[in-house]
Amino acid sequence: MIHVLAIITTKPGMREAVLTEMRANIPAVLAEDGCIEYGPAIDAEGIGRIQTPLGPDSFVVVEKWESPAALAAHGAAPHMAAYAAKTREMVASRVIHVLSPAA
Repeated sequence: MIHVLAIITTKPGMREAVLTEMRANIPAVLAEDGCIEYGPAIDAEGIGRIQTPLGPDSFVVVEKWESPAALAAHGAAPHMAAYAAKTREMVASRVIHVLSPAA
């Protein structure tokens, strides 16, 4: 299994528009072979000083995949190309961390 943390920063004020497109795409992603978990997360409220906020224009996509091959197929999926085309002008940056369990 591998984990993916994709940190997406949108252009100012565009986070909700990108999340709307992502939410529409989630069922197709969850139906992919090898997808264990896939969903966006934003800053939690009221956590206090322990938290380092992402801010109002960023979110993280938390993903789990059965294998690197499943992740590669995800990246090549037509619905991901369509999502990227719809959101391209709204996204300022993305940083993708692909991780292996340390246990």
